[in-house]
Amino acid sequence: MQTREIPRGILGFPVTPMNDDLSIDYVAFQRNVEFLIENGLESVFIACGAGELHAIDNEEYEQLIIKAKEVVNGRVPIYTGVGGNITAALQQTKLSAKHQVDGYLILPPYLIEPSQDGIYEYVKTIAESTELNAIVYQRDNCTLTVDTLKKLAEIPQLKGFKDGVGNIEVNVEFTQALGDRFVWINGMPLAEVTMPTYVHIGYDTYSSAISNYIPYVSKQYFEALQNGDKQKVSEIYEDIIFPIHNIRRQKKGYAVSLIKAGMQIVGLPVSTNVRPPIAPVEPEHYEALKAIIAKAEEKYGNLKGDGSYVSN
Repeated sequence: MQTREIPRGILGFPVTPMNDDLSIDYVAFQRNVEFLIENGLESVFIACGAGELHAIDNEEYEQLIIKAKEVVNGRVPIYTGVGGNITAALQQTKLSAKHQVDGYLILPPYLIEPSQDGIYEYVKTIAESTELNAIVYQRDNCTLTVDTLKKLAEIPQLKGFKDGVGNIEVNVEFTQALGDRFVWINGMPLAEVTMPTYVHIGYDTYSSAISNYIPYVSKQYFEALQNGDKQKVSEIYEDIIFPIHNIRRQKKGYAVSLIKAGMQIVGLPVSTNVRPPIAPVEPEHYEALKAIIAKAEEKYGNLKGDGSYVSN
């Protein structure tokens, strides 16, 4: 029987690069995945929010899985994104199982604001549709109570909980009630901002958008946080995290397009093209990000010839 790994540490979320005609650039996608692995990311989550799951069809979805598996070659766990339309989600879980990935992240249902029993049935139906590992992503139209999460904990395929809401009181309830039943993942926008708080309530894993272009910053930040190096954490906040966070808050959709901009700035073969309704980064924000990355490279790392980084 296949042993499926549970992701921990810093999780990598590659983008879905687009050509000028908005077709998928699979070569650039594979370079993105390889870059994350080269730089120590311990898993890759493809076709999730950063990967524009909302904007790709099943044929493209399957090709992304195939191309990711070619690159990963068993080195780290592969997870996919599933969700939105329940029918589409079940097609996605079927494709994920067909290609034997480790599991999938269950994104919220589209449009509908369901009741707790509705959310339960949505997550349960998706999680039980295969034997793959499942992680539920709490955000938007999928906000759980502790009683609902306890019921979901009875589903053996459900291995993790990712929070994108940020209600610390509720998260304390969750971790106290369920302990080590789940891998607890911080999925807040630019998770580095909130990770110190999450660590103290039992979250030891987070998704890192900036790892797509400055992974050495994420690594040094998390190591400093784990080692109690408050000065280093504070410096990275002031130099890198807060400035990027401030740009990201300027426009909806920057959760995706700002990542692509950062990747282009560091020389990865990724354009800033995104599919509607996401809009590309404004020129002034692009230049501001460029300046932040230059400071990051000067103070925290440097770029090697193969496109990966070493820390200073």
